[in-house]
Amino acid sequence: MALEQGERPWGTYTVLEENSSYKIKRIEVQPGKRLSLQKHHHRSEHWIVVSGTARVTCGEREFVVNVNESTFIPIGEQHRLENPGKIPLVIIEVQSGEYLGEDDIIRFQDDYQRTA
Repeated sequence: MALEQGERPWGTYTVLEENSSYKIKRIEVQPGKRLSLQKHHHRSEHWIVVSGTARVTCGEREFVVNVNESTFIPIGEQHRLENPGKIPLVIIEVQSGEYLGEDDIIRFQDDYQRTA
């Protein structure tokens, strides 16, 4: 049973489990879409690709993460998730940190004009 679901311009997310020190989300990114270039002050993220192919920006590096592969985004690191493929990208995101609120986000670039 999902705790929270949301729609975004790039796809959808579902919170699968949450407590005070971690949050687990299922994130689906539609083909050709990407999330904002962003960072967080209070959490790190571990992304596991379960379907499709992810193009990941982490700091100065850009690389591809395939099915059954994962990557780690440290606290404070600029990052972006993109779907360069033709099928939906599905990842499991494990957030961990002292604060996991959706408002812990600083956007640097956004295709949907959500930079503050």
